[in-house]
Amino acid sequence: MKQGKRYVDSAKLIDSTKAYEANEALDLVCQTAKAKFDETVELHIRLGVDSRHADQQVRGAVVLPNGTGKTVRTLVFAKGDKIQAAVDAGSDYVADDDTVKKITDGWMDFDVVIATPDMMGVVGRLGKVLGPRGLMPNPKAGTVTPDVAKAVADAKAGKIEYRLDKSNIIHCPIGKASFGKEKLEENFNALMDAVVKAKPAAAKGTYLKSCTVSSTMGPGVKVSTVKFGV
Repeated sequence: MKQGKRYVDSAKLIDSTKAYEANEALDLVCQTAKAKFDETVELHIRLGVDSRHADQQVRGAVVLPNGTGKTVRTLVFAKGDKIQAAVDAGSDYVADDDTVKKITDGWMDFDVVIATPDMMGVVGRLGKVLGPRGLMPNPKAGTVTPDVAKAVADAKAGKIEYRLDKSNIIHCPIGKASFGKEKLEENFNALMDAVVKAKPAAAKGTYLKSCTVSSTMGPGVKVSTVKFGV
């Protein structure tokens, strides 16, 4: 595949054979984010586990210290006094009797779905719609909870969910190029620490196989994982 001139010029700044320290790698990502919009910086972590086995799943959530730079729209499924709690916390939407049909018909103007445990019977009917989009509430991600106010606040503050794909890789945004390397490094360390703590007991051998950071339109930069010791 032929790359554009901007990408080729950016790639010249990076030694593709080297694994950089996180601050160096993120500095390079900021330098090579040359698009006309504020590029998202993503972290890609390949793990030494097999996602086909239930006891080697890696999934969870973490609040990034500096947020993601994205405005997050929340939808809450709740009943009783939890509805007002969601409203008071600033949720963009609170589900009503018509919400299930609206979503089934294609309405998707939200980024995070939060539900109280007693509403999962209702939300479960939307599994085929929300599941493929990664929007299904999950206790491990803190989106199935009786404390909807905290869940909304966390989502707005920059809480992200991480989980393995079929290739045993985690892909997550850690901010915007405009954040600068210091704030990006704080977010990077928060996510890496969470992933390391989530190491399954059944995982054998090297856990962190490789780690790469990149901006939306920029080349990938390899990051050393030696300091994490797994």
